[in-house]
Amino acid sequence: MIRSELIKKLESENPELKTEEIEKIVDLFFNQIIQRLSDGGRVELRGFGAFSTRERSPRKGRNPRTGASVEVPSKRVPYFKPGKEVREQLNK
Repeated sequence: MIRSELIKKLESENPELKTEEIEKIVDLFFNQIIQRLSDGGRVELRGFGAFSTRERSPRKGRNPRTGASVEVPSKRVPYFKPGKEVREQLNK
């Protein structure tokens, strides 16, 4: 599902809300998750899962075109751990 499909689904289930209102709600929701993760926090949605970040160490990589060795700096990457209910639904 992509963002526009999510908005259409929410529109169909909430006809009393305008499209602009739904878009603001969806934007606020995702922006709050991003903000919390960028602050080093964790976001847990009970019954769905938890978003967090993990640290990747610096390493040596290779440029696939030239084969030259390059330094890849350390970075934080997003991580999602599904909740129990999600795992159970996937394995029915």
